Amino acid sequence: MARHPTKVLLTSHPKCLRIRGHLVYEDEIRRTWLHLVMDTGVMHVRLRQEDIPSGHIALTRSPLTSSNMPWMWTLHSGSQYVDPMGRFWHIVYHIKEFGVEEMILQLMEDSQDT
Repeated sequence: MARHPTKVLLTSHPKCLRIRGHLVYEDEIRRTWLHLVMDTGVMHVRLRQEDIPSGHIALTRSPLTSSNMPWMWTLHSGSQYVDPMGRFWHIVYHIKEFGVEEMILQLMEDSQDT
């Protein structure tokens, strides 16, 4: 019996991710993404697509979820996003494993001082 890969590299990325609530972003087709900041000298953000019922999301009126997080990312090219502050975020990887999408974004070094 042929084995199906459990981890698939994705090349089609959300066009836009906007803040929807605390720790939650929403893409253009209304899928919700949870985020986790990983700062190890260079800022990385891990986004995991999880369906969260809208009644369970505390709406955020503030444009920031934390002092370092943008309120929106827009796909700039095939491999990076740009935030409203003009900072560029490289897509380290975007995978789907066991039906769950996960994406890691890395703040590009020349964007940190903007």
